[in-house]
Amino acid sequence: MKILTADEMRVTDRVTTDRFAISSLELMEHAGRAVARFVLRELPHCRRILVLCGKGNNGGDGLVAARYLSQAGCAVSALILGDPSGAHGDFKVMLDRLPVTPITIQEEADFDHDGCKTLLAGAQLFVDAVLGTGFRPPMRDLAVAGRKLLERYPQTPVVAVDLPSGWEADSRSFFAPEAYRADAVVTFTAPKLAHVSGLLTRGGVLTLPGNLQQGPIVVAAIGSPAEAIESATGLSWAGGAKEIADRPRSADSNKGRFGHVLVIGGARGKSGAPAMSSVAALRAGAGLVTAAVAESILPTVAAVTPELMTEALLEGAHGEISSRNLEAGRLDPILEKKSVIAIGPGLGQQAEAVDFFLGLLERTKTPMVIDADALNALAAHPDKIDGRGRLLVLTPHPGEMARLAGMSIQEVEADREGLARQFATSHGVTLVLKGWRTLIAHPDGGIAINTTGNPGMAKGGSGDILTGIVAAMISQYPEQPAEAVEAAVYLHGLAADFAVRWQDQHTLLAMDTVSHLYEAFRFRAEDQGGYVWLQGIPGMLKERE
Repeated sequence: MKILTADEMRVTDRVTTDRFAISSLELMEHAGRAVARFVLRELPHCRRILVLCGKGNNGGDGLVAARYLSQAGCAVSALILGDPSGAHGDFKVMLDRLPVTPITIQEEADFDHDGCKTLLAGAQLFVDAVLGTGFRPPMRDLAVAGRKLLERYPQTPVVAVDLPSGWEADSRSFFAPEAYRADAVVTFTAPKLAHVSGLLTRGGVLTLPGNLQQGPIVVAAIGSPAEAIESATGLSWAGGAKEIADRPRSADSNKGRFGHVLVIGGARGKSGAPAMSSVAALRAGAGLVTAAVAESILPTVAAVTPELMTEALLEGAHGEISSRNLEAGRLDPILEKKSVIAIGPGLGQQAEAVDFFLGLLERTKTPMVIDADALNALAAHPDKIDGRGRLLVLTPHPGEMARLAGMSIQEVEADREGLARQFATSHGVTLVLKGWRTLIAHPDGGIAINTTGNPGMAKGGSGDILTGIVAAMISQYPEQPAEAVEAAVYLHGLAADFAVRWQDQHTLLAMDTVSHLYEAFRFRAEDQGGYVWLQGIPGMLKERE
């Protein structure tokens, strides 16, 4: 799924009409109906609905939604911000089709009229159709008054049409403090930059009370064919890659078909990291997983699950993996027939461990997922970062990325996308830059943006779990490494989203995420209603009842 700018969305609509003969009225009709269907399905208890409409196309979408909701038996009222007497075009057509008499708001004081106040106070749901993708800041006059109006009713949910009003479609900012609040967004055709970038907060954009902090963002198809959708951003949605894991396995499958992951890491006092990576790789579908760890921690790692195979590695004076393991012939049987190597979790930064990692990197061309302490070793030896002719996947968090790139964390966060693309292309690696909206940058310059995950993942062990999942997906889909990595990142965050439905984000452990991987694998981003869930899970809004 491509990610579009506001201009690209306008071009898509125009091409849809000019080349494929689907009128703008049809697109508006389909868009408004998609909003209404979403409300009726995901918020069935909300029967008194107030739709706030601007006078542009976004407002026209809102009028269509109001019509369908009214026809479905909801008590619907429409507030039009501005004088509609001079309305024209598609908006005017949809206004004439509205089965209820709208309330016109021509000045802020009109919101305080008794009839309007009664409707506002009695509404169970607000639909925000004031401003859409054509908005350019700042927000003015009645639109600002409408935002202040919604703030008076903080417990009434808001569904935004296309974008929360006041949130610029091309915004890459984490915050949109002037935007309308929203509990869900229904956008159309494709995600816009803001949908995959913005930080969703009650003060600015999306949130839900309690531990449901990640409100739904869904994309509804409204008639534009794929041929009409063009983007020059080089950005895509990581969730689309998960389709490789949706294919059923062949009935005659055997473990040899799904690869053999070798997890290398661990040191005295750091047995948990390689153990978690190994279990995650098993749960994510690898046919076989072997953990090669410092010999003193092998019993602990081996006890984690009986399905895990282990290899003991010689260790140094501090319990770290020793460079003596590189001596002729020692590693050959361990590396034999391995599909992918995951290295770094719990490795430590002792000189012996660093020398071992760098030596292993040079002597094998087996696909490698590099994380944690192995990334720190690379940061000290940047000349070793070369993925040309092999698959290298680096999975840094912002601090590790800062060390790899020789800059501050603030500089990393200031231009995550630009840095990730430059680093991946110049070094020939796949870079998974973790954090809010994790980026997967590929050697060809393409970037996929992940939209799953939640703050509960900000806890030790999450990175180790991701390393195992990435390695497992590569082992199963070696011919599609880019999709395998993107799907792994998406599945990891999605499993965490399922996990926090049953517990609080404060209590989430990394291994809890592994326990919910089965739900993530079973989930289909495009549901039977035709919505693609960029963020959130169907049914989550009903839990507010």
